[in-house]
Amino acid sequence: MQDTASDWHDLIRGDIPPWVMRFIKAVGKTVNTYSMIKEGDEVLLAVSGGKDSLALALALSLRLKWLPVSYRLRALMINWIEHPIPPESRDALEDYFSQLGISFEIVDEHQYPESFNGDFNCYLCARNRRRILFQYADRHSIPLIAMGHHLDDLVETSLMNLCFRADFSSMHPVQDFFEGKLYIIRPMIEIHESVTRRLSQVYGLPTVKPVCPYDQTNIRAELKPIVKSLCHMDSLTREHIYKAHHFDTGMLKKQGNGKIVEQKM
Repeated sequence: MQDTASDWHDLIRGDIPPWVMRFIKAVGKTVNTYSMIKEGDEVLLAVSGGKDSLALALALSLRLKWLPVSYRLRALMINWIEHPIPPESRDALEDYFSQLGISFEIVDEHQYPESFNGDFNCYLCARNRRRILFQYADRHSIPLIAMGHHLDDLVETSLMNLCFRADFSSMHPVQDFFEGKLYIIRPMIEIHESVTRRLSQVYGLPTVKPVCPYDQTNIRAELKPIVKSLCHMDSLTREHIYKAHHFDTGMLKKQGNGKIVEQKM
């Protein structure tokens, strides 16, 4: 059945088709499985402007309408000074997050800081972005940073580490930093990229694509067709790689008093 073009405002008004509801519930299931968010938490959404971070914001916002618990969402987008976001894209994103009821802020930062000494690659860019997110979260005393990584991201990261670093590791559903002072959570880690792509296309999410000089030439981009080929051999290839990591579902978080307690939702 072919999708009928709609508008993201329809979802906010409550006109949610079954396939979108399944996506939202799948995000909620992952949040619950890994005890990512509890009552009263404040979560910082790392917004790239792409389909994945916007889809995550939508899911975490809409599920609050029927949850018995409440949490607060704040969103941060980094605008690289060297490649600024067009004014019309700024306006569209601000409207999107306003309609979702999420506080949204854009900060202007240098993509190539002086500390890089003229060097630039995917690793340095990601490290720079994470540094900015961590500093913002620390200033605002926000312990949770939610990122829009999905199952395909995890699979590609796993293959990169295995094939090029001799290390069977990947991004985790929940990852702690600074002895539990800060956590990165990935509520869409079990979601296929095809779902967020469909959501963006059907509902016209106000995406903006920041300039990346390595967008089509990095290793991750080259791995995508390889993963697709593997999935032709076994449609559950992505799920098999995910399950092979045996992530701990009993995630524990440290409280301010130094004690460790299990957080459930």
